[in-house]
Amino acid sequence: MKIDELKARFAEGFRPSELVEEIWAKIVEWNDPALFIHLPAKDILLEMARAVERRPKDLPLWGIPFVVKDNIDVGGWPTTAACPEFSYLPERDAEVVRLLREAGAIPIGKGNLDQFATGLVGTRSPYGVPRNAIDAEFLPGGSSAGSASAVAAGLCCFSLGTDTAGSGRVPAAFQGLIGWKPTKGLLSTSGVVPACRSLDCVSVFANTAADASLVASVAGVFDETDPYARELASVGSFGGTFRFGVPEGLDFAGDPDTPALFDGAVERMKEIGGVPVEIDLTPFVDVAKLLYEGPWVAERWAAVGGFVEEHPGDVFPVTRKILEASKGWDAAATFRAQYRLQELAREAAKAWREVDVMLLPTTPRLYTVAEVLDEPYQTNATLGRYTNFMNLLDLSAVAVPAGEARGGRARWGVTLAAQAGWDQALLGLAGRFGGAEFAPAEAANRIPVVVCGAHLEGLPLHWQLADRGASLRARTRTAPVYRMYAIPASEGIPPRPAMIRDDEKGAAIEVEVWELDPAAFGDFVSKIPGPLGIGKVLLESGEEVPGFIAEPRAAEGAEEITFHGGWKAWLEAVRD
Repeated sequence: MKIDELKARFAEGFRPSELVEEIWAKIVEWNDPALFIHLPAKDILLEMARAVERRPKDLPLWGIPFVVKDNIDVGGWPTTAACPEFSYLPERDAEVVRLLREAGAIPIGKGNLDQFATGLVGTRSPYGVPRNAIDAEFLPGGSSAGSASAVAAGLCCFSLGTDTAGSGRVPAAFQGLIGWKPTKGLLSTSGVVPACRSLDCVSVFANTAADASLVASVAGVFDETDPYARELASVGSFGGTFRFGVPEGLDFAGDPDTPALFDGAVERMKEIGGVPVEIDLTPFVDVAKLLYEGPWVAERWAAVGGFVEEHPGDVFPVTRKILEASKGWDAAATFRAQYRLQELAREAAKAWREVDVMLLPTTPRLYTVAEVLDEPYQTNATLGRYTNFMNLLDLSAVAVPAGEARGGRARWGVTLAAQAGWDQALLGLAGRFGGAEFAPAEAANRIPVVVCGAHLEGLPLHWQLADRGASLRARTRTAPVYRMYAIPASEGIPPRPAMIRDDEKGAAIEVEVWELDPAAFGDFVSKIPGPLGIGKVLLESGEEVPGFIAEPRAAEGAEEITFHGGWKAWLEAVRD
């Protein structure tokens, strides 16, 4: 069930109440008692649908059905976090649910999960194991198991999960879905039962990246009542060419299918303009180990430890063992772990100097439900190998389907990861990966500008872009048709680059493409002094983009530096 297809039906006169009748019939036919923890009566759902029918039809999510993970509040519906004795009845919606309902979306039910969102498997719930919609023998993934299964089974257009260590990505990989894990703080966590409060993210499952992008544009509103919420500048999109990191020495835990599927994903990235760059994932993996071997696991005890101590018999046995093991971290050990995280984060950050995005396995391997029930701890740890570090390092990520395994009986996926704030750009790239390119919701109408000198990130004039809310679209190169000159310093003005087109003697020059809102773009270019100006710059992808060019007179008395390949390279040579 896709949003654009449903909107087309609505445009022809189909009504949300009729849709609810269809969904109810599908739920009955699907017949999975472990999928929903709370499913309202059909009459209640019909009443909500009729209320939406009385609202303006131009609402962005008018009549669109969604499912909510049962650690996220829906006013008047019980929140259990998959623990019946923990259950409470919230008076109001979680902020993210409120925003979606305000936009016309209709909640259908509350999805099952690994209890207290502790697990990546979907088997740690007293309500049972939600059925993997592809093949029930295989793991549904967790902790947001019911949320993913509902979308994959065609019972809703999208669903909300949460993601602390991979819970919004692993189920997507196992059920052929898009799984968007936003930058921390982009979606409000007000009204969410915390797992690790400093790391928790509300996530989105959808059938397409475009659907997830639309949900992101509706729900990504700063919530001043959430102390962990952040106002983040949006970014544009990846250019026609981009650099993607491919980790060396990946460990697929002996899976017979996933290594070849990952190789196929690398080839697909090349097809859509990606240039592979080998990276060392060691500091990222070391950060992943900190999540459960360090003090952050004690946040889970801070969230629900009091309940566990008072009701030990009401907590799922595997979950109780994990939570009780989180006790005992003292302040000194916690600070030492934080110091170590900072050291590893500094090492990990070096990768972003070389790449724009990372391509990772979402999970090393596939498991059956039986395999996980037989060995619940190590299997879960293996699944988190390439997901656990994301929130500790403040990254954004999108899980993307990458093919069939086990002779077509199972699904597997890869993850695109980038720095904080690149969410819509990643969703746009995920759409390209899946063969359905679209304009990310927040990127529409922003104007690109190519910079080649002091406006590059990290150089003295970059603040002129940053102060105007510019977002990085790509680090790339021009077509091999430009010559670069260093205009000498004069009257307190430092040396400046001049890039002049020369189809016969030109070379490729390293540049960055930034994007600005139209008003900010106009203000920025109006202050560019001659002999520099804005014209169309031809990139190596063949795309022509507005950017810095110079009049031919700029070369008079200037040093030609074309052979350095870029302004930063020339600056380094001068320093040496």
